[in-house]
Amino acid sequence: MNAHLDCDLLVVGSGAAGLATAITARKRGLDVIVIEKEPVFGGTTALSGGVLWIPLGPHGRKQNPRDTREAVKTYLMAETGQYYDEAAVDAFLANGPQMVEFFERETAMQFVPTLYPDYHPKVKGGVDIGRSILAAPFDIRGLGEDMARLKLPLKTITFMGMMFNSSNADLKHFFQATKSLTSFVYVAKRLANHMKELALYRRAINVTSGNALAARLAKSALDLGIPILTDSPARQILMEQGKAVGVLIGGASGERRIIARHGVVLACGGFPHDVKRIAQAYPHLARGGEHLSPTPRGNTGDGVNMAEAAGAAVDIRFKDTSAWMPVSRVPYGNGEYGVFPHLLDRYKPGIIGVLATGKRFTNEAESYHDVGAALIRACAGQPETAMWLICDKPTLGKYGLGFVKPAPMPIGRFIKNGYLIKGDTLAELAHNAGIDPAGLEASVRDYNVGAERGEDTAFGRGSTAFNRYLADPDNKPNPCVAPVRQGPFFAVKVVMGDLGTFDGIKTSVVGEVLRRDGAPIAGLYAVGNDRASIMGGNYPGAGITHGPNMTFGFITANHIADQAGRAA
Repeated sequence: MNAHLDCDLLVVGSGAAGLATAITARKRGLDVIVIEKEPVFGGTTALSGGVLWIPLGPHGRKQNPRDTREAVKTYLMAETGQYYDEAAVDAFLANGPQMVEFFERETAMQFVPTLYPDYHPKVKGGVDIGRSILAAPFDIRGLGEDMARLKLPLKTITFMGMMFNSSNADLKHFFQATKSLTSFVYVAKRLANHMKELALYRRAINVTSGNALAARLAKSALDLGIPILTDSPARQILMEQGKAVGVLIGGASGERRIIARHGVVLACGGFPHDVKRIAQAYPHLARGGEHLSPTPRGNTGDGVNMAEAAGAAVDIRFKDTSAWMPVSRVPYGNGEYGVFPHLLDRYKPGIIGVLATGKRFTNEAESYHDVGAALIRACAGQPETAMWLICDKPTLGKYGLGFVKPAPMPIGRFIKNGYLIKGDTLAELAHNAGIDPAGLEASVRDYNVGAERGEDTAFGRGSTAFNRYLADPDNKPNPCVAPVRQGPFFAVKVVMGDLGTFDGIKTSVVGEVLRRDGAPIAGLYAVGNDRASIMGGNYPGAGITHGPNMTFGFITANHIADQAGRAA
């Protein structure tokens, strides 16, 4: 490899935001290079659900033709509060649908509609359907030899490496496999195909969710001749007379310089593993608690730190710095562990969450971010920020709990390694888990009074379309609520994690990195989680990371191409 490379545009990071920027710029005629710190491409995107929140998009308009721009803006005003940025929201709403149409028309990217409601559908302007879309499944053999460079999905949310669709329909068959012939046949075929893929390729070939989003974008970039240079960590932004002109990179080949004539775009995935920054930004860490992020360990804030060194403004402004995700630590043995994001179990009837006091503290069927934020607040002043998900034996057999799969999968090893805590009585479970026994018994007793009627009198669980979407429709009258009554009882300890950071580099609407005085740093741009989110630290719906990230990548690339055209 040459010690010196030239291009029109250099993109640092290979997640959805970075690849969307690179592809758009290349389609506009720019010579683009993408560099990636890790030996594989896809970033956090490859581990994600692959959902995009794109209000008024072509798929959503078919599902919900009554949705309006005014309704979306009203909803976002309520959701973002003091951080509502009308110019950025207008740009997002104008360009989001165009971005989807562009990628579906011009690239290998394809989307499918979902049935996701907004996370707060009862807030004025919220809707029950029509704003979230999903990357269509993809056969990664289309990547050719580069298939080996696609980041694997998160191990803890696969079954022997097999992925599930974020749409939820796929998983319903697995939950019903022992009760429905249709589901049994579906699951049998899926498993047979997966075993064949493992035998031939040693990984899943038909990928879904974020792995499909990353694969389709990478396929599109590579087809356009955009090099994705993996094992190429950015070390420093090269500045000349106050302008970003390239990046110094490291890697196995030694230090190299990449000069970019029309700009450097930072898309490094935010700072969820920047130990110093999150220690200051995360309240549960500041008070001595634990944090486990399922995001790539390479997301150490490189983009944010390089931008700050170049003079950029980076502030911790939002009440909630990150997209919170309740997670559990999964022991693999030999001192290794995985991080399990609790995306589905909390919604199921018969599963409740309690603090060390044994008390419930929130509606467990709200979004991961809302439950995480509630947990952080509920544990204020405590040395540990943790909850325990509790269920009884029939519920465990029906839905599983955390990393523990439903019956007939065995549970003994999880009890043995301490992941799954068991007690013949609630008092014994509490003792084994380190929960106050009297508090747990009182909470379950109070909860069960309403749960026998399908009611959650304390927190209104099951009262919104979103609560019910990921629950069990066969559980009547409330798909989210059932009693906890038949021992033995089980628990999994849950701590705080995140899906990525919300705070980040201050930018203009078009992605120019700004100094503290508001002046842009010439030639330097930020997209994705490196850029401060337009959601203001809130989480209004499924895909509010990928939707804006790809849209603003599209906006930033078009702005850079326009500037390059004017310069020429």
